[in-house]
Amino acid sequence: MSDTESIRARRALLVVDVQNDFCEGGALAVQGGSAVAAAISRFLDTADYDAVAATIDHHVDPGHHFADEPDFVDTWPVHCKVGTPGVEFHPDLDTSRIATVFSKGEFSAAYSGFEGSNPEGWGLEKWLHDAGITDVDIVGIATDHCVRATALDAAKAGFTTRVLLPLTAGVSPTTVESALTEMRAAGVHLQGRDRDASCDGGAISDVGPE
Repeated sequence: MSDTESIRARRALLVVDVQNDFCEGGALAVQGGSAVAAAISRFLDTADYDAVAATIDHHVDPGHHFADEPDFVDTWPVHCKVGTPGVEFHPDLDTSRIATVFSKGEFSAAYSGFEGSNPEGWGLEKWLHDAGITDVDIVGIATDHCVRATALDAAKAGFTTRVLLPLTAGVSPTTVESALTEMRAAGVHLQGRDRDASCDGGAISDVGPE
């Protein structure tokens, strides 16, 4: 093995919460969610990653996370409940390259994929480290909530972290801007700064943290 090969970064793609309830027609729909599902699938057709994983909201009884009169900050309508179609991946997301899925939030609120576990009981950080991953790219829904939380935890855990913005969908411009500012301050690289760009899985330019 050459010196270049021995120090090559190993990169993983994390697909965050591309589920029916977060896409158009779902209980907590984010505008553009369905387009993002399809765009991630096209991106994966040619993207080169050492590992691909996904996260899902997987609620059984998350307590005060659900509310009849939600404030859409700390409380939300019922969504991604186990046993309902809303918890499933959106049909336009090609899951064939997803090696494992990290479920989060069964009995409490959970936003970051690092709060979840896979069917083997592993947390995301352990799984990434065991796979020798140094860098993570993050895509999915929603930019200003679970993508944000997952990216912040990835950076905190020491991974070189990028969010591919054209492959995300956010709830509102105001909260997306706040999330981008927070991620940038934490050292997360933001690629494809124009969130309104076509989600075609094409080339995206690195703007990096400012």
